[in-house]
Amino acid sequence: MKTDELADHLFGSALGALDILTVHLGSQLGLYGVLHQRPCTAAELAEAAGLHPRYAREWLEQQTVAGLIDVDDPALPAEERRFAVSAEHAAVLCDPDSLSFFTPFADVIAAAAVQLPALQEAFRTGGGVPWSQYGAAMRRGQAEANRPLFLHSLGSDWLPSLPDVHRALGAGGRVADLGCGDGWSSIGMGLAYPAATVDGFDVDADSVAAATATAAEYGLSDRVRFEVRDAATADPGEGYDLVTAFECVHDLPDPVGVLAAARRLVRPGGTVLVMDERVPAEFTGRSGDAVEQLMYGMSVLICLPDGLSHHPSVGTGTVMRPDTLAAYAGDAGFSGVEVLPIEHEMFRFYRLVA
Repeated sequence: MKTDELADHLFGSALGALDILTVHLGSQLGLYGVLHQRPCTAAELAEAAGLHPRYAREWLEQQTVAGLIDVDDPALPAEERRFAVSAEHAAVLCDPDSLSFFTPFADVIAAAAVQLPALQEAFRTGGGVPWSQYGAAMRRGQAEANRPLFLHSLGSDWLPSLPDVHRALGAGGRVADLGCGDGWSSIGMGLAYPAATVDGFDVDADSVAAATATAAEYGLSDRVRFEVRDAATADPGEGYDLVTAFECVHDLPDPVGVLAAARRLVRPGGTVLVMDERVPAEFTGRSGDAVEQLMYGMSVLICLPDGLSHHPSVGTGTVMRPDTLAAYAGDAGFSGVEVLPIEHEMFRFYRLVA
């Protein structure tokens, strides 16, 4: 029966929601890293992480029952059981360089859940919830979710698939990274192309501060620099060989204005590259795939409220389909949009044609 199917579906969703929130706790408290280093009893984990032992025990048992961590012998008395994170699960739970790292998504969802009262008010009034209100967990979660891709795939796979871009950056080209956030895309390009210079622009001061500190840690401060700046006010100098907008156009209150700025910043013959969500080209109702389901959820809870917190705002939301981007690009003065043959299950790549 459809009633039972829906009830079963929502029960599974409830279990998933509880897993996400308890994973967020484990992430924020640093518990997975401790358990990956060595098996621990509840008391040992509590001492290592600065927790109350009773909470540590309950979290450990919940994580084990959910299948996320391991226990040596469940038949032992509670105080003697040792828990651990396996190497396979560590890639998902506590390795920030792993392409399977998932805990940042839990942090993002938990940060969104905190804003449910504000979201209800926004729904009633048509207002919004600004990015800054979601807090540090949201900012860091978003940044860490894309970090492995930007440090690995961006410079080793995605950009090398564009021969003209690859040659330009290898020869010491200039990059303008719009909406750079915490800077991992800029840093990834700086690491992959030692002769290139990268200017990252973002309007969020906390993100720019984090990006600047990370660039210094990687020894890139002389070539990878960040500014709190609206891209429309950036000085192109002699023009940039590559202007990028990674997973940010759908968040912008004025995407046409930012894309017009990108067109002004890029030198003749250069490339404007946009990466955004790989949602289906059309709304198909209940046949939507998992990526579309995910992005609509993110849009309802995060991206649309952030976009509508600015006035005026086009209110794109996370589900920005190719035709929508093409319309924005056309209004910004581009003659066309090319969907690039870069395969990724979550993202689609576009070259904007001057």
